[in-house]
Amino acid sequence: MIDYDILIVGGLGVDTIVRVDRLEVPSGGDSLAVPPVLDYPAHTGNGVALACLALGLRTKFADFLGDDPQGALVLAEYARRGLDFSHLPAPNGTPRSVNLVDREGRRFSFYDGRHPADARLPRAFWLPLLERSAHVHLSITGVNRDMYPDVERLGRTSSTDLHAWDGVEEHHLHYALRSDLVFLSAARLADRPEAAMRAVLERGRAELVVATAGADGAFLLTRADAAPRHFPTVDPGAPVVDSNGAGDAFVAGFLHRRLAGRPVEECMRAGAAAGAYTCTVAGTHTAFLDAPGLERALAG
Repeated sequence: MIDYDILIVGGLGVDTIVRVDRLEVPSGGDSLAVPPVLDYPAHTGNGVALACLALGLRTKFADFLGDDPQGALVLAEYARRGLDFSHLPAPNGTPRSVNLVDREGRRFSFYDGRHPADARLPRAFWLPLLERSAHVHLSITGVNRDMYPDVERLGRTSSTDLHAWDGVEEHHLHYALRSDLVFLSAARLADRPEAAMRAVLERGRAELVVATAGADGAFLLTRADAAPRHFPTVDPGAPVVDSNGAGDAFVAGFLHRRLAGRPVEECMRAGAAAGAYTCTVAGTHTAFLDAPGLERALAG
């Protein structure tokens, strides 16, 4: 029985957002007054899960979570939003990060990486969830690395987001070569992502690779394409104030249309619209495009 359209595994934490004028340390003094410093349930799996939920997908999220104030913050927020979340105790508490966000919405993040590198969610925990899900999105946090054989055995489709991959690092490559749909950021690829995208298709099982490039839009490469196709950004209709969560929202928008069997070009536009909307609200994963909003964006 399929109870969930999508299962997201791994990628939960809490962000502390510090808003600054510029992404640099001031030259004078040893302190700086900034707007209120706030904590948000965050990280990539959280963003994809909440964005999919907002779009109306039957969404399940699973990960480790700490028995600490940050964990309590996460559980309260998920209860408020109605996100179906299963978790096991985090070995070293809820992962955290500090994000500096400048006045134009750009960010730089510092992750504390609290999970041990060899931490894994046990098969007995995630297999029953996978069996009830049509699609699984695996965050690159390592806790889900052992899932791929069962994903393939059950015939489930899969996706992953490599984020700012350099095209070489082995940790990311594990996910890149085993997933059906692969997303990545062009940030560390000198805005020329084609080589990395093509390598994923040639070496792995992916049907397509999407490389997001911020204000420069996104690129799509499928097995039928001679070269990556460029898709422009979508005007969000409001000023960009914070790019936290834009990539996760893009993934959710794309998957929403993909799981509905829509053409890949529409999936790309949906991803762009969902990502752009998220940039208009300050904070991490604080607001997402809903299904009616996405329909309006696609019709515009």
